[in-house]
Amino acid sequence: MIHFDFEALLLLGTLLTGVIWLIDTLFFAKSRRLKAEGNTEYEPIIIEYSRSFFPVLLAVLVLRGFLLEPFRIPSGSMMPTLLIGDFILVNKFSYGIRLPVIHTKLTEGDKLKRGDVAVFRFPEDESLDFIKRVIGLPGDRISYYNRRLTINGKELDVKLDRVYEGQGTIASTNMKGGEIYQEKLDGAMHMMMTDPDIGFTHNGELVVPEGKYFVMGDNRDHSNDSRFWGFVPEQNLVGKAIMIWMHWDWRDGGSGLDLSRIGTEISI
Repeated sequence: MIHFDFEALLLLGTLLTGVIWLIDTLFFAKSRRLKAEGNTEYEPIIIEYSRSFFPVLLAVLVLRGFLLEPFRIPSGSMMPTLLIGDFILVNKFSYGIRLPVIHTKLTEGDKLKRGDVAVFRFPEDESLDFIKRVIGLPGDRISYYNRRLTINGKELDVKLDRVYEGQGTIASTNMKGGEIYQEKLDGAMHMMMTDPDIGFTHNGELVVPEGKYFVMGDNRDHSNDSRFWGFVPEQNLVGKAIMIWMHWDWRDGGSGLDLSRIGTEISI
């Protein structure tokens, strides 16, 4: 999930318009009104724009920085749960409220649970936001052999659901024939996908360190996740994905607007 640093620009814009409006109110607005002497008061355009945009920018900053943030899914690593072109909402206060840009934690929030679909800053490049499913918590022993997960000595229940037929997108067409399974993780069921055309890869066993999490994509054979680059530090968490609010894949061969996915809750 590619991240554009809109948050920093939004914060800068809010501060700039707020400071301009405040300075004008304290030092220049009164003298400008006195000079007008009953005539129409001329307000510099920068002051007019700052006064108009500051409340809007502040509202967006609070909403996006502390409550809910929209993201677009650009890859198929979370298929079949999330498709290319899905627009999702992420609960920013689920795992604790953090200050925008500097990410200092203000509240503790809820603890991550196995099965949560979480957005986080990619540990190898924090300008990128990734989305994956939380598989391992601190202290867990994770084993992955022959596409089957074992957590703390207990293999997850897995049941074949169907063969994937695709949904009209290029990525879906490429995954046609993939096997979709129901996987039970801590009592909750979610769907995951494997590609029978790819041999078993990245088998192994590890223990999740304190303060970190092991994550995987639901599209197990086509996901760049903890099997490749390691663990997600707690401080890199952005929020919990909760629902799809729109689907629009505008690329050549894309599915376009799909109203059927609007309002879909993201399985945990």
